[in-house]
Amino acid sequence: MKIIIAGAGEVGTYLATLLSREKQDIVFMDPDEEKLDMPYGLEMMTAVGNPTSINDLKAAGVKQADMFIAVTPEESVNMTACMLATNLGAQTTIARIGNTEYLLPKNMEFFSKLGIDSLICPEALAAGEIVSALKNPWTRQWSELAGGKLILVGAKISDNAAIINKYLCDLSQGERFYHIVAIKRDNETVIPRGSDRILAGDIVFFTTTPKHVPDIKTFAGKDNININRITIMGGSRIATKVCKNLPDSIQIKLIEKDKEKSYRLAEKARSNVMVLNGDGRNTDLLVGEHIKDCDAFIALTSNSEANILACVTAKSLGVPKTVAEVENTDYIQMAEKWDIGTVINKKLIAASHIYQFLLNADVSTVKSMTFANAEVAELVARPRSRVTRKPVKDLNLPQDMTLGGKIRNGVVDIIDGNTRIEAGDHVVVFCLDSAMRKIEDYFN
Repeated sequence: MKIIIAGAGEVGTYLATLLSREKQDIVFMDPDEEKLDMPYGLEMMTAVGNPTSINDLKAAGVKQADMFIAVTPEESVNMTACMLATNLGAQTTIARIGNTEYLLPKNMEFFSKLGIDSLICPEALAAGEIVSALKNPWTRQWSELAGGKLILVGAKISDNAAIINKYLCDLSQGERFYHIVAIKRDNETVIPRGSDRILAGDIVFFTTTPKHVPDIKTFAGKDNININRITIMGGSRIATKVCKNLPDSIQIKLIEKDKEKSYRLAEKARSNVMVLNGDGRNTDLLVGEHIKDCDAFIALTSNSEANILACVTAKSLGVPKTVAEVENTDYIQMAEKWDIGTVINKKLIAASHIYQFLLNADVSTVKSMTFANAEVAELVARPRSRVTRKPVKDLNLPQDMTLGGKIRNGVVDIIDGNTRIEAGDHVVVFCLDSAMRKIEDYFN
């Protein structure tokens, strides 16, 4: 598949790196030649040029492009580039935007007629992940799949959890209302087998139904946390979208270091949002603003280190739930080591949404597991596909892939070894990063 990625910023560079490792035919395009320097060992063509220039698009081979992805920081550039690319022969186009009004269903047909097949807003996606984390504060990961009929829950196992030191083969006895699809221990993520055991401190990923989420919380040894008061550090676009998406009943303090920006934010803030001018890393400020009475602290500045350290400070002051935006992927392991509750990385989130368009199998959702270096996908089994030929236990699935659940005719079923997948089933697949392309061999 030939893919042109226009925009060598954070999202574009991460996506180009990911796709290059999968041996896709990548052309990486940007007006700034220095930004096109990639790590040694990555195979891709680079094109110095403006994505809104017809001549530059032609020179990059847009006529032969199966997919054109515009992810520059400028919304208007991305949309114009996609319209041009479509008219010059690109099969599918994706544009990064900042205005969430464009994402409304009533507007999608309009943009499709213009030649823009799909729109993504990384900030809106990240804000959605944060709001979801606040609704389920005892989790490290929460993803609703198959229209909410299946839930993927990632939780750190507490010292008092009922499943500590239990082998998976023993846990599988009795009613099958959950499936453990992965275990993150230290810096390693594994797709577990019956001989694996749960230890305190593991981050365990379960698939289950909404009805049994309370059971998972009990298994993990977690307590209820009611989120009523939140402090947010950094008045970024993600922060403003989080404030907009949270209910009015939640009291929010938004701390912004830049004075002029804090004034602008205060003018537009809703009645439940108090904007403060100050440095959220200042312990005295946090103590003075009664941080100990907060239920959650969210760090959303552009500085990953500052966000991590601020969350560590908030935890030490008694805040039960912390969320950090960590855009530097090298620091994600640090955040986990220091027990930051939820880590948000908009590059990974945006790349996951784009990635689902690249799979040949019928796929409705792909989500990146920030902590686990893994992906979860919801796929439809095609007639006569490999996954439908035998019971799951006889499919010889790779060690880095497992099937977590299926929906058939609207009925949810947790998968075990005796399950037989049928054509048309919606199947939730959990796999390590290295296995994502192997999915197609089973579902096509």
